[in-house]
Amino acid sequence: MTQQTTQHAQPGYGRRLQDRTALVTGSTRNIGRSIVQALAAEGAHVVVSGRNVRRGEEVVAGIRERGGKADFVASDLDGSPEASHALAGAAADVLGGRIDILVNNAGIYSATVLADTDSETFDSYYAVNVKAPFFLTQAVAPHMVADGGGAIINLGSWAARLALPVGGLYASTKGALETLTRAWAAELGPQGVRVNAVSPGVIRPPELDPSVDFAGGITLGTPAGGPGHPDAIGAAVVYLASDDAKFVHGTVLDVDGGRMGVAVIADPGTITVPENH
Repeated sequence: MTQQTTQHAQPGYGRRLQDRTALVTGSTRNIGRSIVQALAAEGAHVVVSGRNVRRGEEVVAGIRERGGKADFVASDLDGSPEASHALAGAAADVLGGRIDILVNNAGIYSATVLADTDSETFDSYYAVNVKAPFFLTQAVAPHMVADGGGAIINLGSWAARLALPVGGLYASTKGALETLTRAWAAELGPQGVRVNAVSPGVIRPPELDPSVDFAGGITLGTPAGGPGHPDAIGAAVVYLASDDAKFVHGTVLDVDGGRMGVAVIADPGTITVPENH
């Protein structure tokens, strides 16, 4: 099977999120950047957040050049309630006192293995990938309820449900966040706040040469035939944040080129079907 790379699809400029506000963590690069760009393109006033001020301001400038509304709020989500609550307050101030959409995107990853993982590494992963979104949601959700509703979208990962021999610590944090997605949907849905997740597959950094197989062949044999572009995740988040998904609660939307849902066969020509099938 010939490997194909997913084509870059620019987000459409509709108005499904007109007059709504959004906070996206870890949105100065890659997937987070595509998410804020997609939300802004649909009319939302977005807060770009992260540790890198220069990159954040560049993302904001790009959104404004296209006629969108965006501001940058610096944040270092270390897992403490104080850091998460401070970001929630600062973002709400910038957005006029209201956050309609929260996207918990920030996270850390490396190809750790069991034998090489110490206590400090373990704690840092759970601090950034689980505690930070937990306490940020804790800060934002009650205001969403008081304001009449909202949408929370978490970023999971295909690695949470399809094991690899490396990165198990990261995968476990994403499994925790996907579990929290369902729990929060049950808790907050009756109060008007929808909670869902997007589970990205292998996503190519947009600046990387498409001819480089940075994924080590993981996407060979998938229906898509190659890695995805971050804009695919942005489009999925827009859908879950919009009224198009008003009957969608507690789901994890796989945006992975078919990696989870379809048997991966490196060479489809080797498949044979018994005559009595």
